[in-house]
Amino acid sequence: MPLPHFLLLMIAVLLAAALTLWVSVVAGVPEVALALMALSAAALVHLGHRNRHDHRG
Repeated sequence: MPLPHFLLLMIAVLLAAALTLWVSVVAGVPEVALALMALSAAALVHLGHRNRHDHRG
């Protein structure tokens, strides 16, 4: 992937994250709920990819 495309992708991800945080703060979502949702999503992604990686070394 060329460097300009990678940098544009990084900027898009950062802007999407900032927009998500801003919308959740404006909507009044508690920070604890956001943290729990992020941890749950990370756990689901990890468990979804569990069969493709061997962590035994």
